[in-house]
Amino acid sequence: MMTTTEGRRSFLRTVDRRTVHRQAVAEVFLTDMWPTGDMEFGAAAQLPLTHGYYNDHTQTPCHVDPLLVLEAARQASIYGAHELAVPLETSLIVNSFSVRLTNLAPLVVGRRPTELTMATRFKAVRTRGGRPRTGHVIHQLHVGTAHVGVVEIEVLLVSYGEHDALRNMWRDTPARSTACLPDVVDRDQLPPQLVGRVHPVNVVLAEPRRTHAGVLVRVTPRLANRALFDHDYDHVPALTLTEAARQLALYAADDGTGAVLERTSVAGLAGRFHRFAELDEPITALARVAAPDTRVVFRQGGNEISEITVTLSGGGHA
Repeated sequence: MMTTTEGRRSFLRTVDRRTVHRQAVAEVFLTDMWPTGDMEFGAAAQLPLTHGYYNDHTQTPCHVDPLLVLEAARQASIYGAHELAVPLETSLIVNSFSVRLTNLAPLVVGRRPTELTMATRFKAVRTRGGRPRTGHVIHQLHVGTAHVGVVEIEVLLVSYGEHDALRNMWRDTPARSTACLPDVVDRDQLPPQLVGRVHPVNVVLAEPRRTHAGVLVRVTPRLANRALFDHDYDHVPALTLTEAARQLALYAADDGTGAVLERTSVAGLAGRFHRFAELDEPITALARVAAPDTRVVFRQGGNEISEITVTLSGGGHA
């Protein structure tokens, strides 16, 4: 049975950035984590009010960004894994995730930072040679006494050497790194207001086309966006693809002015990742709308690499 988050819950300072695999302290939101049972933890996170990425939205009233909730849960997953004796020199590769926000009222951004607590349970851990290889983590989300939703994350745990071997298995040449690539502004980048954004650096889509199959775009994130690329990567991270899916779902729901997006919220996200998204090949995303859901399929080099479903609320959606 899932435990509650009652007990120790400190929001005074963030945890060591190394324990959640972040380079910048400003990108750490987890503030506390404590054991509550066998493979179970309570966790606390303080969510920022003025973050350049997570608080950049045109929505009114503005809700806590679901991707910020997902990132806080991801950090709790990583920290908890290390508490369960997974070595720090381990990569946690996201296989799939889901975010279901069932109570948006407590998630309206106010004058004080939102204090999120999580009842976290690790389950279905597969081992090989005495080492954990996969993990399934469930986070029950609370703000104050209100239950606001659930996040589930499935990850593959590999050593750094195994990560490199996985990367080389899919490529004929060494993977490129963001450290060696320039930050490029695509000349066909979408206007920020059409994807619910204010600042152009947070736009990750370009060249939209409406086809018989749906809305097709190129995925063109800015490498200078340190929320999406906190450290050097040899691939496009899962969070960046999730942001692309969110923006494409919003773009497809809008009337071409951005007005609809001001009253539209994201109530759910669910993604599955099949292959690494490479930095040196074009990525396309195709959205098919079946309101309130939008299914976004990502393709690269003729292969489907990921699929993410976005559930919208408001703005004409149920």
